[in-house]
Amino acid sequence: MKLSVLVGERFKEKPSDCVVDSHAFMVRGGYIKAVANGIYSSYMPLRRITKKIENILREEMDRIDGQEVQFPVVMPASLWQESGRYDSIDNSLCRFKDRNGAPMVLGMTHEEAAVQLVREYGATYNRYPFMIYQIQTKFRDEARPRAGLIRVREFTMKDAYSFHTSQEDLERYYAECYKAYQRIFARAGIPETVVVQSDSGMMGGAVSHEYMLLTPIGEDSIAICSECDYRANMEAAESIIENERDAESAPLEAVHTPDAHTIEAVCEYLGSSPLKSVKAVVYQKNMDDSYVIVFLRGDLDVNETKLTNFLGENIHPAVITEESGIAAGFIGPVGLDAACKPLVLFDNSLKGTNNMVCGANKTDYHNKGLDMERDCPDAEYHDFAKILDGGICPKCGKHTITVNRGIEVGNIFQLGTKYTKTMDMTYTDENGEIHYPIMGCYGIGVGRLAASVCEAHHDDYGPIWPITIAPWQVELCCMKSTDEPTHAEADKLYDALKKAGVEVLYDDRKVSAGVMFSDADLLGVPIRVIVSPRNLKENVCEIVTRDKSVSKKVPADETVAAVKELIAELTAVYENAANAY
Repeated sequence: MKLSVLVGERFKEKPSDCVVDSHAFMVRGGYIKAVANGIYSSYMPLRRITKKIENILREEMDRIDGQEVQFPVVMPASLWQESGRYDSIDNSLCRFKDRNGAPMVLGMTHEEAAVQLVREYGATYNRYPFMIYQIQTKFRDEARPRAGLIRVREFTMKDAYSFHTSQEDLERYYAECYKAYQRIFARAGIPETVVVQSDSGMMGGAVSHEYMLLTPIGEDSIAICSECDYRANMEAAESIIENERDAESAPLEAVHTPDAHTIEAVCEYLGSSPLKSVKAVVYQKNMDDSYVIVFLRGDLDVNETKLTNFLGENIHPAVITEESGIAAGFIGPVGLDAACKPLVLFDNSLKGTNNMVCGANKTDYHNKGLDMERDCPDAEYHDFAKILDGGICPKCGKHTITVNRGIEVGNIFQLGTKYTKTMDMTYTDENGEIHYPIMGCYGIGVGRLAASVCEAHHDDYGPIWPITIAPWQVELCCMKSTDEPTHAEADKLYDALKKAGVEVLYDDRKVSAGVMFSDADLLGVPIRVIVSPRNLKENVCEIVTRDKSVSKKVPADETVAAVKELIAELTAVYENAANAY
């Protein structure tokens, strides 16, 4: 490919709406163009990158006996009604009617389609286990698309679904997929990806893991222990709190706290600490707007995923009305007799505490001396809090938790029978008994993976693409192409590299060296070969790598061989990392 005919423009200025580096570089480098919020068209460089990622995905899925299929983008709503997700998922599922008035959906995930495809095939035990996968366009109407390809509405995803006759067999195959994913990320250039326990969310299932690329721009929070191998998404990380009970409990006493609506204000007014305070957080259930009040220690925050999982339904921050009878800003667990009859829940952080400050359920008043065992003897405690930075590790029990940011680049789930049961997929075992197959689910977003690699591998000037997924292996730069001997030598080398099977981008334009190298940095091709009048006088070509780890001159007639050797060396780095799994 000659750069002079490559569609797309490259420019120096960072677009004002690009808040992360990968987004800025992909816009500046001529990889993507926005069509609508969270929807992009791709130019050739990105298409070449994503095709290579897709090839890696296919090779690794085929390696674990996956069979490639393709599900439709548009599905009848009846499939999602069978599973129960048509009504349970919010507006991120795009619903519409066709010309005949039949309700339809755009696929945001394809569990239902997978079950529908193999429901009849899997009627007998001797056809198990098996795994099917696809690489397909999906649409999720995200409320807040961000960061270019990191979070979009339309995207390409590899999703795989395995079917089993026993939990043991699912766990065996799950372990194979676990390793396959580690190989995929190593081959794609981000072997530093970490695996964390996660919450299954709308996918369902009891066991799930996420593959996270740790980066400050990540939208997920990950709890990591520095002493053991514990890693978990903040949504799934257990919060363990140790409270020291005071030797004596003071009597419960109401005190006047005018205009003190927050933990901070109450603590300042009374000279107390958030660790000796009770926070009340109020929600409403989406289905009926009934109130839910969660009490927890004052320095903690509610983990809404944990709360949603406990309730079994979605929630939203409460709108506290006068009719509710809730004294907003002064809510406490003692004497709470609101007209709305809220569901009252207690976090583990309050268990066994005494001499706490809490709301008195009366405007401008708080209680001092709350003893949970004495004053709330019927309280039941559950884990509703977010884990703290510096908190206790749920595995080794040490105060060694650090909270990091990360991008989710892949996920795997043990779904169990959630979908086969609701969609009535059954098989007959060797004894003639009927059972529901057990499912696993395994997903990777292609565009997000490309953007994540860019986030992990770039400098101030542009991406540094790993050679395994780079748009081209080599960029050939013809310096001063108006010089006929130089141009002729570059043309000759371009033909020789192509003949040798090298993927080469040839910058044959009549531009300055500054423009040529600036564009080369934005395209991020890992190997650069420079042909110039000065080099020709020495009968050499210059070979440098995008990451500046290699810079050398080789005889002109040895350039092709030297390039192929360097390609092999760079590729081996990622293949060796993958072979560790």
